[in-house]
Amino acid sequence: MLGFLIAGAALPLAFTTQAQSVAPPPAGLHAIEGCWQGNGTVMGKPVTLTLHAAPAALGAMIAVDTTSVAATDATDRYAAHLVFGWLPAKPGGPAGALTGYWADSFGGAFAAPGEGEAEAQGFEMRYRFGEDIFVNRWRRMAQTLDWTIIARDTAGKEQAFAAYRLKAAPCPAAPPARHR
Repeated sequence: MLGFLIAGAALPLAFTTQAQSVAPPPAGLHAIEGCWQGNGTVMGKPVTLTLHAAPAALGAMIAVDTTSVAATDATDRYAAHLVFGWLPAKPGGPAGALTGYWADSFGGAFAAPGEGEAEAQGFEMRYRFGEDIFVNRWRRMAQTLDWTIIARDTAGKEQAFAAYRLKAAPCPAAPPARHR
């Protein structure tokens, strides 16, 4: 019994050591870290957008929190929480494979896992919502971050869904955690 308790107590230490040995994020993903503000369109509707991207889970993931407000109606708001992780390169396999998760202010009905690839100047993530795949392309150029989203139907036809152009901005002080 004592051996079982000692082995069980050492288990969290093994996970802690493993989490700290994760490779750094691909450059294209790491480039979005920080705070961003800008404008864009969602289904043709003008919006303003703020975005904060930071390491999470001891640096093994990157978490993004973003909020948008319609330019013509301050009560028309949207928020999303995205998580990105990178997979270790497999021998003979492609480098830069990504995994992720999309959750937003529409609730659990529209949450989705994603997959993608990192590139030199950014990355692409794909999420399935219903029959369509939403392709998110992120590109950083100096102090500008472009984020575009297209909807791809089952026949492969693509349609613009959203496009944002963001500029690097100072990060506000972190507010205290809120409880429901």
